[in-house]
Amino acid sequence: MRTCIYCFLLMIFSHHGRSQDKPLRIIMFGAHPDDCDQGGGGTAILLSNLGYKVKFVSVTNGDAGHQSQGGGALAKRRTLEAKEAGKRFGVEYDVLDNHDGELLPTLDVRLQIIRKIREWNADVVMAPRPNDYHPDHRYTGVLLQDAAYMVAVPNVAPDTPPLKKNPVFLYFQDRFQKPNPFRPDIAVDITTVFDKKVHAMDAHQSQFYEWLPWIGGYFEQVPAKVAERESWLAKREGQEITPTIFQSLEKWYGKEKAAKVKQAECFEICEYGTQPTEEYIRKIFPMLRN
Repeated sequence: MRTCIYCFLLMIFSHHGRSQDKPLRIIMFGAHPDDCDQGGGGTAILLSNLGYKVKFVSVTNGDAGHQSQGGGALAKRRTLEAKEAGKRFGVEYDVLDNHDGELLPTLDVRLQIIRKIREWNADVVMAPRPNDYHPDHRYTGVLLQDAAYMVAVPNVAPDTPPLKKNPVFLYFQDRFQKPNPFRPDIAVDITTVFDKKVHAMDAHQSQFYEWLPWIGGYFEQVPAKVAERESWLAKREGQEITPTIFQSLEKWYGKEKAAKVKQAECFEICEYGTQPTEEYIRKIFPMLRN
């Protein structure tokens, strides 16, 4: 009998050990079908290459983001672009059917997000901060904050099993200063996959070569030749390594490696959800082990 009990316990603990070593599951939320790509695309490529399961979710269908198209036809186009980008990134890409430009932090949308996090069994959730020029971006941040505790509450969205653990919630980088500036708690070197990130973003033709240049007043700068567009996009999307970002890179990679970083993506730890130790952050991002 003792031998049987011993074998049973050994089986349980061995299984537990294996489950602890499983690649983590990451889900990123953006307001529109190109937001996750910009905020965490390079990191997604690196994690996917390590065998992690990564999903992008656009909370709106993008049906207002164009100067000459709109409605259902534009939503369909943007969904197809997102699916193609997902293939290039190596991630799953979901687009929720909420109208672009009309997003509000309602209970209905919050429940949509809670279900997505639970269905993915997420270990890490990424989203924009609720500091932004665009109301859809702001409210996506609010919605994720509102979901941060509720994902583990069984009586909320009871049709989807609750998580047994609260994920780590991280914010994408932004440039906004009020009411508080972005804090780069984590900085990931994406130099080696930056070209792949740009290639994946290139799938969003309606955005990076049409809508954003038009609304931003630089439409005439878009190369007429398709073959020249990715290199042009790379120059626009390249990010400066500021002193604050360098300090974070130096913390995670060491001074010598940090000095060689040309492109990085940064994340701020949300004070909601699980508060990760430095050891757990390095488990989430194995590339940070210097």
